[in-house]
Amino acid sequence: MRSASPACERPIGLLAAWGNFPLEVAAALKRQHHAVACAAVRHHADPRLKELCDDFAWIGIGRLGKAVRFFRRHRVERATMAGKFHKVLLYRPWILLRHLPDWKTVRTFYPHMIAGRQDRKDDTLLGALSDAFARDGIHFAPATDFAPELLVPEGPLAGGPLSPGQQRDVEFGWQIAKTMGGLDIGQSVCVANQAVLAVEAIEGTDACIRRAGELCPRGGFTVVKVAKPQQDMRFDVPTIGLGTLESMAAAGGRVLAVEADRTILLDRDQFQQAAEARRITVVAIR
Repeated sequence: MRSASPACERPIGLLAAWGNFPLEVAAALKRQHHAVACAAVRHHADPRLKELCDDFAWIGIGRLGKAVRFFRRHRVERATMAGKFHKVLLYRPWILLRHLPDWKTVRTFYPHMIAGRQDRKDDTLLGALSDAFARDGIHFAPATDFAPELLVPEGPLAGGPLSPGQQRDVEFGWQIAKTMGGLDIGQSVCVANQAVLAVEAIEGTDACIRRAGELCPRGGFTVVKVAKPQQDMRFDVPTIGLGTLESMAAAGGRVLAVEADRTILLDRDQFQQAAEARRITVVAIR
């Protein structure tokens, strides 16, 4: 879809991974009359992005150099990341042979993936990725700079008021989740009666919720999802959507508490309707 952007305006680059978030960001950029050049991570990004963006290319997970060349060819200086990268792929056998990383990828991630001199925490890897683009004059900004309406305001989102026991679980889970976030482990925790059922790590929020359901088959537990204490809003911002509710409903979760102004909510109207239908209480707090 071509925009009516002025010829002199440089496109906004979109590095798109899994989920609906990149679609929401692309749509927001088009509403603001930006041209959008999208580098979509293969086997992650939604093919519908091709229809939304002015320029589009599929990029393999080991093709950082191709992504940089694509953005430079389209005169991109400002870019944003949106969507989840399935980090578990990095631990599959023969990862290097499967994806054949280009030279820029090897140079960027050699200390983390091969030499083992640096850690593989999310902030570390995403920071290295952002720095690699910056060396070629491409600077990343938070996706919420372009779509601030996706951030959740403080207050109830669905369901009735919390019971005293649920309020205690939210407060307890908040402290645990913030501590985990400070260590860059994960952003979500599932609790019941002020006991931790499951914590999120590399597997992601949905798998964490499913594990809590297996460990607490009676259900009724609370999920707390927060931003890291030093959250870099350019990437890895906490995100909830219909998939979160589906996982909670299947596992027996009854309360979802998220951090106001630092959590992205996708498909807001459908989300609220689905939460009410599934009798899940959702609150955004500070």
